[in-house]
Amino acid sequence: MRPPRWTRWSGCCSPIRRVYSSRRRSAPNHWLAPPIPPSVHRKRGHEGPAVPRRTAKGAGPHRDPSVRGGQMSTVLEVSQAAAAPPAPERHWRPVVWTLPPLLVVLAIAVYPIARVLAESTVTPSGRGTGVWADTLTSAAFRNALWRTVSIAVASTAGCLLLGTFLAVVLAFVPFPGSALVGRLIDTVLTLPSFLVTLAFTFLYGTAGAVNALITEITGRTTPVLDFLGTPLGVIAAETTFFTPFVVRPLLAAFAQLPREQLDVAASLGASPWRVLRQVVLPEAWPALAAGGSLVLLLTLNEFGIVLFTGAKGVLTLPALIYTRGIVTFDLPGAAVLASVQVALSLTLYTAYRVVFARFTAARGR
Repeated sequence: MRPPRWTRWSGCCSPIRRVYSSRRRSAPNHWLAPPIPPSVHRKRGHEGPAVPRRTAKGAGPHRDPSVRGGQMSTVLEVSQAAAAPPAPERHWRPVVWTLPPLLVVLAIAVYPIARVLAESTVTPSGRGTGVWADTLTSAAFRNALWRTVSIAVASTAGCLLLGTFLAVVLAFVPFPGSALVGRLIDTVLTLPSFLVTLAFTFLYGTAGAVNALITEITGRTTPVLDFLGTPLGVIAAETTFFTPFVVRPLLAAFAQLPREQLDVAASLGASPWRVLRQVVLPEAWPALAAGGSLVLLLTLNEFGIVLFTGAKGVLTLPALIYTRGIVTFDLPGAAVLASVQVALSLTLYTAYRVVFARFTAARGR
C-alpha cells in the first residue's frame, strides 16, 4: 500500500530541512547588524564583526557561541561610534562672500554719514558742539521741521485714502479699461517728481489750462485757482506722485484674498461696506502699513516737488539744507540739518518695524 502524500514529502524533505536549519544556526547573520568599516576591525583586533543572530522564529538575538563574551559589547560600542555624526567643520567661504557687500554698504552709506557728522562739529576755532546749539535753537529750523512733518503726514494721509479707493475699485469693481488704468498708475512710478509739479503748473497754475477755461466761461480777469504757491499745492502734488506706492501693494494683497470668503460674507447678508471693512481691509492691513510707511519716509525727504512749486513760505528740511549748503555755503549748519534728517528717517523706520512686528505677533496668537 502506498503511503499518503504528506508523509512521503515530509519524510524525504525532513533531512534537508534539518541540514539547512543547522547551517543557518552556525552561520553568522551579517544582515542583522549594520556594516562596520574594515578600519574599525583592524583597530579592535578582529577580522569580522560579532553580530547578533536569531535562533528561532520570534526569539530575540543572542551571541554566537564562537564569539567571546567581551566582543559583543565592543562591537556595539564601535557601531555607535561609527554612527555618531562628524564634528562640524568651519567654513570660511560664507564669511568671504559677505565681505564685498559689507564693504559696499560701508563705502556708500556709512562713510558719507560719518563725514557729515564730522563736518557738523567744525567751528571757526576748531571742533565743538557750538554749531549744533546754534542750528537747533534757531527759528528757521523749528519752522522747517514743523513744515516738513505736517506736509509729510498730510500727504501720507491723502495717499492712503486715494490709494485705497483706487485699489478697491481696480480689484473689485470690473469696468472696461481697468487694466489700462492700472498700467498708467504704474507708469507714474517711473517719472521724476518734478514732472508732476510741471504738470500741475500747466493745469492749475495762474496761466494754466483750467484757469484759462474758467476765465473764458465766467469772464473773470483774475485766476480762480491759485493754490500751487501754498502748502496745499505741495500736498496735492506729493499725493498725486506717491499714491501708486500705496496702490501697488494693496492690489497684490487683494489678489491673494480667496473669492470664496467674500462670497460667503455676501451670502450671509453683509453689505459691501461691511465686507470691505471686516474682511478685506483686515487682510490687507500689512500692505497698507508698508505702503503708508514708505510714503511717509519719501515725503519727509522730498525736495524736487517743494523746489519746483516755488511755494512761498514752504521751507522744509531738505530745502533748508539746500539753502544752507549751496546758497549760503554754511556747510557745518547744513551738516547738522542733514544729521537731523537722517535721524528722523531712521527713527520712523525703526518705529514702523517695531509696531509691525508686534502686530504680526499678536495676529499669530
